[in-house]
Amino acid sequence: MKLVFSEARADYAHYIFPYAIWAFPEAGETPADLFNQGFLPSSRQLDRFYLCRQLRVRLADFRPSSENRRILRQGESLTVTLLPRAEFEFTPARREFCRAYGNRKFGPKVISDERLDSLFSTPITSHLLLFTEAASGREVGLATLYLEPEALGYYYHAFYDLDHPIRNLGMFMMTSAVALFADRSIRHLYLGTCYSQSALYKTQFSGLEFFNGFRWSDNLDELKFILTRDQSELHEHLLESESYRAAFHGGDLANITSASRFSLKLKG
Repeated sequence: MKLVFSEARADYAHYIFPYAIWAFPEAGETPADLFNQGFLPSSRQLDRFYLCRQLRVRLADFRPSSENRRILRQGESLTVTLLPRAEFEFTPARREFCRAYGNRKFGPKVISDERLDSLFSTPITSHLLLFTEAASGREVGLATLYLEPEALGYYYHAFYDLDHPIRNLGMFMMTSAVALFADRSIRHLYLGTCYSQSALYKTQFSGLEFFNGFRWSDNLDELKFILTRDQSELHEHLLESESYRAAFHGGDLANITSASRFSLKLKG
């Protein structure tokens, strides 16, 4: 992959000079290679990725907890179907369903028809999960996915009936995806970013790990430390924090550099 560093606003007084790190696939690489290095797609064409604090489940290590099983039991009346995008018709009724969800969840016109059409017609959506009531056949939810056989699934966007009697329908959909792909021996299911306490609902799966900037970590205390730290006024990078290094990396930067997934050979 090729890396490009896009400069963000600097805090010169505290010597914080941030860059957004972009990755571009090279010949012979697939999106799975970039996901595995901590990048998520920033283009629906899968031609540009960004490094971020994201979550994934090592599906070989997933064992349904009592809470996972409780959530799955709530949706026993629903049928879950995995479809390739080519077999899915994005009808006007489905567009209206997704639009109504977006308007209520995020605000009017935040998700435009143009964005919806792009979501359902570009490479980032290779498959969909459909959730239907077994008795009536009514669709009550759908999730867009990017799949690479055996390597990964990316649980991208979910749309569902916010008034459905199943109170945790959204959580049922995500839990169903984890269980489904674990059964199909997919290596990892990626669940998106985690930059707020409200995103911690994604961490309730065994085998969960997050990308901390230099490697994948399964230490949820580390993740919660970073989330709590984010809420304070910051005047240093995370790796400059002595309390962070002491709590999770033996206080030694050498432990961090040796664990880093990144090693570059610069061209002359």
